[in-house]
Amino acid sequence: MLTLNVQHANPARSRRQADWLAEQDTDVIVLTEVAPGGHAITQALGEHGFTVHVTDGGPDYLTLVASRIGKQEPVPGIQLVHLPHRCAAVRLHLDGDHTIGVVGLYVPSRGPQARRNQDKRAFQAAVTAHLPRMADDLAVTGPIVIAGDLNVLEPGHQPHHKVFGAWEYDFYTAFTAAGYGDAFRHLHPDTVDHSWYGRRSGDGYRFDHIFCSPISAALDCGYLHQPRTSGLSDHAAMTAVISIPT
Repeated sequence: MLTLNVQHANPARSRRQADWLAEQDTDVIVLTEVAPGGHAITQALGEHGFTVHVTDGGPDYLTLVASRIGKQEPVPGIQLVHLPHRCAAVRLHLDGDHTIGVVGLYVPSRGPQARRNQDKRAFQAAVTAHLPRMADDLAVTGPIVIAGDLNVLEPGHQPHHKVFGAWEYDFYTAFTAAGYGDAFRHLHPDTVDHSWYGRRSGDGYRFDHIFCSPISAALDCGYLHQPRTSGLSDHAAMTAVISIPT
């Protein structure tokens, strides 16, 4: 699977993104910061053979789950109380009776001065409250994957960024507490890599994450920097290989 923040791409860049995504060896895609409506990227992915579930959020950014295997079943029970359109959840039906859960999340950034952190804190609180019952709502036989741009760093992130508070690190650890492991950190305990870089400072941030339950299902995980270096987005893509019991 693959996740990418598409940086509210216009229709022309959305098509280039879809072309690049279609070239990847990817079965399931989570896209965040999708432009309102999401029509261009949805249509382009559909032309490449993907089935697409995109949220509806009016003028705000959306989250999208696309797949070219199985049959998607949106899970309306996973409805957050704040900015619900930034969470997309599907039950993916595969061959036989196998099902997996895929949840895409786009956490707001720290926000303008007038609303500093209000949306971010409220969205994080809504996700944290739902995490313990996420598995019951998805009701799948196989792994559950939660992926996207969480705009949060792991404790001990290198380099350290003083601007982030304890409540933001608490959000990261809430996934572990609910039984979802960080696939990248599980497989690469000491590796330093980043998915976004400050425009002026050049400092790196590992904002994009893939969490998996059980964590033993994650066989590989890493970042692809081509979208960022080629101008498709200001984020790197993140990929993971998830095993499904037979």
